[in-house]
Amino acid sequence: MAEFLSLRDAVNKHIHDGDTVAMEGFTHLIPFAAGHEIIRQEKRDLTLIRMTPDLVYDQLIGAGCVKKLIFSWGGNPGVGSLHRMRDAVQKGWPRSIELIEHSHAALANAYEAGAAGLPLAVLRGYIGSDLPKVNEQIKFIECPFTGERLAAVPSVRPDVTVIHAQRADRKGNVLVEGIVGVQKEAVLAAKRSIVTVEEIVDDLGASVNACVLPSWAITAIAVAEKGAAPSYALGYYERDNAFYKEWDAIARDRDLFQAWLKDNVFKNGAA
Repeated sequence: MAEFLSLRDAVNKHIHDGDTVAMEGFTHLIPFAAGHEIIRQEKRDLTLIRMTPDLVYDQLIGAGCVKKLIFSWGGNPGVGSLHRMRDAVQKGWPRSIELIEHSHAALANAYEAGAAGLPLAVLRGYIGSDLPKVNEQIKFIECPFTGERLAAVPSVRPDVTVIHAQRADRKGNVLVEGIVGVQKEAVLAAKRSIVTVEEIVDDLGASVNACVLPSWAITAIAVAEKGAAPSYALGYYERDNAFYKEWDAIARDRDLFQAWLKDNVFKNGAA
Protein backbone atom coordinates (compact mmCIF):
# COMPACT_ATOMS: atom_id res chain seq x y z
CA MET A 1 0.00 0.00 0.00
CA ALA A 2 1.16 3.51 -0.76
CA GLU A 3 3.01 5.38 1.97
CA PHE A 4 2.89 9.18 2.04
CA LEU A 5 6.41 10.60 2.40
CA SER A 6 8.32 13.75 1.59
CA LEU A 7 10.14 13.54 -1.72
CA ARG A 8 13.47 13.60 0.10
CA ASP A 9 12.47 10.65 2.28
CA ALA A 10 10.92 8.72 -0.61
CA VAL A 11 14.11 8.93 -2.69
CA ASN A 12 16.34 8.20 0.29
CA LYS A 13 14.31 5.16 1.31
CA HIS A 14 13.55 3.60 -2.06
CA ILE A 15 16.35 4.50 -4.52
CA HIS A 16 19.77 3.04 -3.81
CA ASP A 17 23.15 3.19 -5.53
CA GLY A 18 23.26 0.61 -8.30
CA ASP A 19 19.48 0.43 -8.77
CA THR A 20 17.71 0.15 -12.11
CA VAL A 21 15.35 3.13 -12.25
CA ALA A 22 12.64 3.92 -14.80
CA MET A 23 11.38 7.51 -14.94
CA GLU A 24 8.54 7.77 -17.41
CA GLY A 25 6.17 10.43 -18.71
CA PHE A 26 5.46 11.13 -22.36
CA THR A 27 5.87 14.83 -23.33
CA HIS A 28 4.23 15.85 -20.07
CA LEU A 29 4.17 14.68 -16.45
CA ILE A 30 7.93 14.15 -16.64
CA PRO A 31 9.23 13.68 -13.06
CA PHE A 32 11.79 16.51 -12.94
CA ALA A 33 11.43 17.18 -9.21
CA ALA A 34 12.22 13.56 -8.41
CA GLY A 35 15.17 13.60 -10.80
CA HIS A 36 16.58 16.66 -9.07
CA GLU A 37 16.22 14.99 -5.68
CA ILE A 38 18.17 11.99 -6.97
CA ILE A 39 20.92 14.41 -8.04
CA ARG A 40 20.89 16.17 -4.66
CA GLN A 41 21.27 12.86 -2.85
CA GLU A 42 24.14 11.97 -5.17
CA LYS A 43 22.86 8.53 -6.09
CA ARG A 44 25.45 6.66 -8.14
CA ASP A 45 25.81 3.78 -10.62
CA LEU A 46 22.17 3.90 -11.67
CA THR A 47 20.86 2.08 -14.72
CA LEU A 48 18.22 4.41 -16.12
CA ILE A 49 15.39 3.29 -18.37
CA ARG A 50 13.21 5.64 -20.36
CA MET A 51 11.56 5.49 -23.77
CA THR A 52 12.41 9.12 -24.51
CA PRO A 53 15.35 10.40 -22.44
CA ASP A 54 15.23 14.18 -22.53
CA LEU A 55 16.37 16.98 -20.23
CA VAL A 56 15.90 15.21 -16.89
CA TYR A 57 18.14 12.35 -18.00
CA ASP A 58 20.65 14.79 -19.48
CA GLN A 59 20.83 16.37 -16.03
CA LEU A 60 21.19 13.04 -14.22
CA ILE A 61 23.92 11.91 -16.62
CA GLY A 62 25.78 15.21 -16.31
CA ALA A 63 25.59 14.98 -12.52
CA GLY A 64 27.38 11.63 -12.58
CA CYS A 65 24.47 9.51 -11.37
CA VAL A 66 24.30 7.12 -14.32
CA LYS A 67 26.33 4.12 -15.49
CA LYS A 68 23.92 2.70 -18.09
CA LEU A 69 21.02 3.98 -20.18
CA ILE A 70 18.34 1.75 -21.72
CA PHE A 71 16.25 3.81 -24.13
CA SER A 72 14.52 4.07 -27.50
CA TRP A 73 15.13 7.73 -28.42
CA GLY A 74 17.14 10.53 -26.85
CA GLY A 75 17.13 14.27 -27.44
CA ASN A 76 15.93 17.73 -26.49
CA PRO A 77 12.44 17.71 -28.08
CA GLY A 78 12.18 20.26 -30.86
CA VAL A 79 15.70 21.59 -30.20
CA GLY A 80 18.43 19.02 -30.74
CA SER A 81 20.89 16.78 -28.93
CA LEU A 82 21.39 16.01 -25.27
CA HIS A 83 24.86 17.46 -24.81
CA ARG A 84 25.56 16.04 -21.35
CA MET A 85 24.68 12.61 -22.70
CA ARG A 86 26.91 13.16 -25.74
CA ASP A 87 29.80 14.29 -23.53
CA ALA A 88 29.47 11.15 -21.39
CA VAL A 89 29.30 8.82 -24.40
CA GLN A 90 31.96 10.48 -26.53
CA LYS A 91 34.40 11.80 -23.92
CA GLY A 92 33.55 9.97 -20.69
CA TRP A 93 32.65 13.13 -18.74
CA PRO A 94 31.84 13.07 -15.89
CA ARG A 95 31.96 9.31 -16.41
CA SER A 96 31.44 6.98 -19.33
CA ILE A 97 28.03 5.37 -19.73
CA GLU A 98 26.82 2.23 -21.47
CA LEU A 99 23.99 2.51 -23.97
CA ILE A 100 21.38 -0.12 -24.81
CA GLU A 101 19.10 1.13 -27.58
CA HIS A 102 15.73 -0.31 -28.57
CA SER A 103 12.91 0.71 -30.87
CA HIS A 104 9.88 2.39 -29.31
CA ALA A 105 7.76 -0.67 -30.06
CA ALA A 106 10.20 -3.05 -28.40
CA LEU A 107 10.62 -0.99 -25.23
CA ALA A 108 6.86 -0.45 -24.89
CA ASN A 109 6.32 -4.18 -25.25
CA ALA A 110 9.11 -4.85 -22.75
CA TYR A 111 7.36 -2.67 -20.15
CA GLU A 112 4.08 -4.46 -20.79
CA ALA A 113 5.75 -7.84 -20.42
CA GLY A 114 7.34 -6.71 -17.17
CA ALA A 115 3.96 -5.58 -15.86
CA ALA A 116 2.59 -9.04 -16.69
CA GLY A 117 5.45 -10.75 -14.87
CA LEU A 118 6.83 -12.28 -18.07
CA PRO A 119 10.56 -12.75 -18.76
CA LEU A 120 10.45 -11.45 -22.32
CA ALA A 121 8.43 -9.57 -24.90
CA VAL A 122 7.75 -10.89 -28.39
CA LEU A 123 6.94 -8.63 -31.31
CA ARG A 124 7.07 -8.19 -35.04
CA GLY A 125 9.93 -5.78 -35.32
CA TYR A 126 13.55 -5.01 -36.16
CA ILE A 127 13.01 -6.17 -39.75
CA GLY A 128 15.71 -4.44 -41.78
CA SER A 129 17.09 -2.69 -38.68
CA ASP A 130 20.77 -2.58 -37.73
CA LEU A 131 19.98 -2.39 -34.00
CA PRO A 132 20.33 -6.18 -33.53
CA LYS A 133 23.97 -5.79 -34.62
CA VAL A 134 24.74 -3.50 -31.67
CA ASN A 135 22.22 -4.68 -29.07
CA GLU A 136 22.79 -8.22 -27.80
CA GLN A 137 19.43 -8.11 -26.01
CA ILE A 138 17.58 -8.40 -29.32
CA LYS A 139 17.05 -12.03 -30.29
CA PHE A 140 14.90 -13.79 -32.87
CA ILE A 141 12.68 -16.77 -32.19
CA GLU A 142 10.35 -18.98 -34.19
CA CYS A 143 6.66 -19.00 -33.36
CA PRO A 144 5.77 -22.57 -32.30
CA PHE A 145 2.37 -22.24 -33.97
CA THR A 146 3.05 -20.52 -37.28
CA GLY A 147 6.80 -20.79 -37.77
CA GLU A 148 7.01 -17.01 -38.13
CA ARG A 149 10.32 -15.36 -37.21
CA LEU A 150 9.70 -12.87 -34.40
CA ALA A 151 11.84 -10.51 -32.36
CA ALA A 152 12.25 -11.03 -28.62
CA VAL A 153 13.65 -8.68 -25.97
CA PRO A 154 13.98 -9.00 -22.18
CA SER A 155 11.07 -7.61 -20.19
CA VAL A 156 11.66 -4.39 -18.27
CA ARG A 157 11.38 -4.96 -14.52
CA PRO A 158 12.96 -1.98 -12.74
CA ASP A 159 13.97 -1.87 -9.12
CA VAL A 160 12.15 1.46 -8.94
CA THR A 161 9.78 3.33 -11.23
CA VAL A 162 9.27 7.08 -10.74
CA ILE A 163 6.41 9.01 -12.34
CA HIS A 164 4.57 12.29 -11.83
CA ALA A 165 0.79 12.56 -11.80
CA GLN A 166 -1.87 15.17 -11.19
CA ARG A 167 -3.26 13.97 -7.87
CA ALA A 168 -3.66 11.22 -5.34
CA ASP A 169 -6.48 10.58 -2.92
CA ARG A 170 -5.97 10.00 0.78
CA LYS A 171 -6.17 6.24 0.29
CA GLY A 172 -3.14 6.35 -2.02
CA ASN A 173 -4.84 5.92 -5.40
CA VAL A 174 -3.33 8.07 -8.18
CA LEU A 175 -4.96 9.71 -11.21
CA VAL A 176 -2.96 10.22 -14.40
CA GLU A 177 -4.70 12.47 -16.94
CA GLY A 178 -3.83 13.68 -20.42
CA ILE A 179 -1.26 11.99 -22.63
CA VAL A 180 -0.48 8.65 -21.00
CA GLY A 181 2.62 6.85 -22.17
CA VAL A 182 3.86 3.75 -20.36
CA GLN A 183 3.50 5.13 -16.83
CA LYS A 184 0.97 2.48 -15.78
CA GLU A 185 3.01 -0.41 -17.16
CA ALA A 186 6.25 0.99 -15.73
CA VAL A 187 4.74 1.16 -12.23
CA LEU A 188 3.24 -2.32 -12.43
CA ALA A 189 6.53 -3.77 -13.71
CA ALA A 190 8.64 -2.36 -10.86
CA LYS A 191 9.58 -3.80 -7.48
CA ARG A 192 9.02 -0.35 -5.93
CA SER A 193 7.45 2.86 -7.19
CA ILE A 194 7.51 6.53 -6.27
CA VAL A 195 4.74 8.81 -7.55
CA THR A 196 5.00 12.57 -7.16
CA VAL A 197 1.74 14.47 -7.41
CA GLU A 198 0.55 18.05 -7.59
CA GLU A 199 -1.88 17.58 -4.70
CA ILE A 200 -3.67 15.21 -2.36
CA VAL A 201 -7.46 15.30 -2.62
CA ASP A 202 -10.46 13.64 -1.00
CA ASP A 203 -11.87 12.54 -4.38
CA LEU A 204 -9.82 11.96 -7.53
CA GLY A 205 -12.68 13.12 -9.75
CA ALA A 206 -11.75 10.42 -12.25
CA SER A 207 -13.74 10.32 -15.48
CA VAL A 208 -14.84 7.19 -17.31
CA ASN A 209 -11.85 5.19 -18.60
CA ALA A 210 -9.40 7.36 -16.64
CA CYS A 211 -5.98 5.94 -15.80
CA VAL A 212 -6.07 5.29 -12.06
CA LEU A 213 -3.15 3.55 -10.38
CA PRO A 214 -4.37 1.68 -7.30
CA SER A 215 -2.73 2.17 -3.94
CA TRP A 216 -1.55 -1.44 -3.80
CA ALA A 217 0.64 -0.87 -6.86
CA ILE A 218 2.42 2.17 -5.40
CA THR A 219 5.15 2.19 -2.77
CA ALA A 220 5.42 5.91 -1.96
CA ILE A 221 3.56 9.10 -2.81
CA ALA A 222 5.12 12.54 -2.41
CA VAL A 223 3.58 15.95 -3.04
CA ALA A 224 5.73 17.97 -5.43
CA GLU A 225 3.94 21.03 -6.75
CA LYS A 226 5.05 21.80 -10.30
CA GLY A 227 6.97 18.55 -10.04
CA ALA A 228 6.91 18.06 -13.81
CA ALA A 229 8.16 21.55 -14.75
CA PRO A 230 9.53 22.53 -17.24
CA SER A 231 7.35 19.89 -18.90
CA TYR A 232 3.64 20.33 -18.31
CA ALA A 233 0.84 18.82 -16.25
CA LEU A 234 -2.54 18.89 -17.94
CA GLY A 235 -4.94 21.05 -15.95
CA TYR A 236 -2.18 22.59 -13.80
CA TYR A 237 0.48 24.37 -15.89
CA GLU A 238 1.87 24.60 -19.40
CA ARG A 239 5.18 23.52 -20.88
CA ASP A 240 8.05 26.01 -20.50
CA ASN A 241 9.19 25.97 -24.12
CA ALA A 242 11.71 28.74 -23.52
CA PHE A 243 13.62 26.61 -21.01
CA TYR A 244 13.99 23.75 -23.48
CA LYS A 245 15.65 26.20 -25.87
CA GLU A 246 17.82 27.66 -23.10
CA TRP A 247 18.94 24.20 -22.05
CA ASP A 248 20.80 23.69 -25.33
CA ALA A 249 23.33 26.40 -24.46
CA ILE A 250 23.53 25.41 -20.78
CA ALA A 251 24.18 21.76 -21.53
CA ARG A 252 26.83 22.41 -24.21
CA ASP A 253 29.27 23.89 -21.67
CA ARG A 254 30.49 21.91 -18.65
CA ASP A 255 31.04 24.99 -16.50
CA LEU A 256 27.65 26.48 -17.36
CA PHE A 257 26.00 23.15 -16.60
CA GLN A 258 27.71 22.81 -13.23
CA ALA A 259 26.75 26.38 -12.33
CA TRP A 260 23.15 25.65 -13.33
CA LEU A 261 23.11 22.54 -11.12
CA LYS A 262 24.46 24.50 -8.18
CA ASP A 263 21.95 27.34 -8.54
CA ASN A 264 18.85 25.40 -9.56
CA VAL A 265 19.15 21.95 -8.02
CA PHE A 266 21.48 21.92 -5.02
CA LYS A 267 20.24 25.26 -3.65
CA ASN A 268 16.60 24.17 -4.00
CA GLY A 269 16.31 21.21 -1.67
CA ALA A 270 13.06 19.25 -1.70
CA ALA A 271 10.78 19.33 1.31
